[in-house]
Amino acid sequence: MIQGGFVRKRKFWGWGYEDEILSAEEEKSIDSRIAKTFQLDDFETLPIPKAKEIDLPKPNVVAPSTLANIMSDDKEERLNHTYGKSFPDAARSLLQDFSSPPDLVAFPDTEDELISVMDWCDENNVAVIPYGGGSSVCGGVETQVGDSYEGVISLDLRNLNKIIEIDRESRSARIQAGILGPDLESNLKKENLTMRHYPQSFEFSTLGGWIATRSGGHYATLYTHIDDFVESTRMVTPSGILESRRLPGSGAGPSPDRLTIGSEGILGVITEASMRLQDRPTFRASSSVEFSDYKDALNALRQVSQSGLFPANCRLLDSNEAVMNGAGDGSKHILILAFESADHDKTASLKRALEICSENNGIFEEPDTKKKDAHRTGSSGNWRSSFIKAPYFRESFTRRGIIQDTFETSITWERANSFIEDIKHDISKTIEEVSGKPCLVTCRITHSYPDGLAPYFTFAAFAKPSTMIDVWKEIKLATNEICISKGGTVTHHHAVGRDHRPNGYDNQRPDLFKEILTAAKYKVDPNGIMNPGVLIDPENKSIDNWLK
Repeated sequence: MIQGGFVRKRKFWGWGYEDEILSAEEEKSIDSRIAKTFQLDDFETLPIPKAKEIDLPKPNVVAPSTLANIMSDDKEERLNHTYGKSFPDAARSLLQDFSSPPDLVAFPDTEDELISVMDWCDENNVAVIPYGGGSSVCGGVETQVGDSYEGVISLDLRNLNKIIEIDRESRSARIQAGILGPDLESNLKKENLTMRHYPQSFEFSTLGGWIATRSGGHYATLYTHIDDFVESTRMVTPSGILESRRLPGSGAGPSPDRLTIGSEGILGVITEASMRLQDRPTFRASSSVEFSDYKDALNALRQVSQSGLFPANCRLLDSNEAVMNGAGDGSKHILILAFESADHDKTASLKRALEICSENNGIFEEPDTKKKDAHRTGSSGNWRSSFIKAPYFRESFTRRGIIQDTFETSITWERANSFIEDIKHDISKTIEEVSGKPCLVTCRITHSYPDGLAPYFTFAAFAKPSTMIDVWKEIKLATNEICISKGGTVTHHHAVGRDHRPNGYDNQRPDLFKEILTAAKYKVDPNGIMNPGVLIDPENKSIDNWLK
C-alpha cells in the first residue's frame, strides 16, 4: 500500500502495517496489567523481529521460465506468506521460526496465468496454498505441508482485484476474488451501493477469502454470513473450471455454490463471484441496554431475534467482556442494538426492541434517534473501538508470552445458558491446570438467529515466550473438544483450517460426508496439491497436522 509517498509494508510477524504499533504508554499499561493479573515481578519480552535477522531455507523448486515473471522467491514475500494471523502464527513469527516457508509466491495477473501456475504445480507435485489477504486465524494459509511434495507455493490473488461489472437494476456485481474489503466498498460507493459485509479482518481480507471460509461479518442477524450475499461463483480447479449460473435462486438439484462456499482452497481457487448488494444505509437507530441478570439478557436477545425486527447489530457482552472492553464497569451485562436501512426510518424497530428488553428487566436511556453517529458513542462506541484495536494489543501480549485468544461456536436457544456457563467453567479449569495461573474467560454473543446464537469466548492464559506455543496447543485442543462434546460447532465463522480439525471438525463432520468430500476432492484435485491438511487429508499423501 502506498501512503504519503512511501510504501507501507505489512508485518510478517503480526497484524497490520509495520508502522502500526502501540505507543510506549500503551505498552507500559500492558506490562502493568500482566504483572497485576498474574502476580509477576518481571517477565521476558521478545523483540520485534527484523527480516534481515531471519535465515530462510533455500527454495526446493525453481520457477519455469514461462512463469518467472509472476513468481517470486523474495525473502519478505516468503516471510509474509508463511503464516496467517492466528496466535500461534504470531508466536512462531516472533520466535523467528520460519522453517517451512513457501518456496515461491505466485502473483498471477489473469485467470489464464493462474491456470498456468496450477498446471505447473500439478505436473510437478508442488502444493498450492491459495492466499487472499492472509488474515486466517485457524491455520488456513500455512505452508507447512509435510514431505510428500516437491515444494509448496503460496498463490496470491492480489492482482485479481477488479469489479468486472455492476448490475444496478438487480443490485449485484461480478467481482474478482482478490479484491480487499476497503477497495470493494470504495468502488461500490460510487454507485451508492454496498455489500455490508464487515468481518474484523475487513481491512486485510478479500472477497475470495470470505467465500472460501464462509466468513461471518457485520450483520448480527439475518445476513450473518457471506453465504447470504453469494449469487454465483467461479472456481479454477486442477481438473477444470467450476462455474455456477447467476440467478436469484434455484431449486435445480444440490447447489454448486454450496460446494465452493467454505471449501477453504482444497478443491480449487475462487477467481470471481457475483454478489448481491444493497443500497447504502441512510437511516440508523441504536441504543445500549444493561441487564443485572444474564438469563434476562439472553431471554431479551432471543425474543428480539425471533421478532422479525432483524437488527444489524445485536451483540450481548457479559459483564466481564464489557469491562475488559471499556463498555461498562463490570456490574452489568450489555446488549448493543443497532438498526439501519436505506429505505425507511428505523426508530419504530428500535423502540419495539427496547420494549422487549424492558419486559426482561433491561435498563436503558432514551436513545437520541436524531444523532447520526450514535452507534459510535457510549458503550457501543467504546466496544467498537476496543474491537478494532484488539489485534494490536494481542500481538504485544504475545511478545511477552501471554496467550490472549478467542474461540467461537453456536448452539440452539434451549441450551444457551447452561452451554455458555459449562464452557466457561471447563475452559477456565483447563487453562488453570495447563498454565498454573488463574484465568478469566469472557463471552459475547456475536450473532443470533431465531433458533439459536453464536457465543464467542475470549481468554488470557499465562505462559512464557519459550512455552507459549505448547500451552496454546493444549488449550486449543481442549476448546475444540469441549465445544464438540457439548453439542456445539467447532467454529461459527472462523473456518476450519488446520487448527480446528484435531478434536474438532474431524469429530463433528459425519463420516459419510467425509467420504463424499474426499471423493469430490479426488475428482477435481486427483494429485492432492490444493491446500493439503485443511478440512481433509488428500489421498495417498502423508500430512502431519502440527497440533497433533
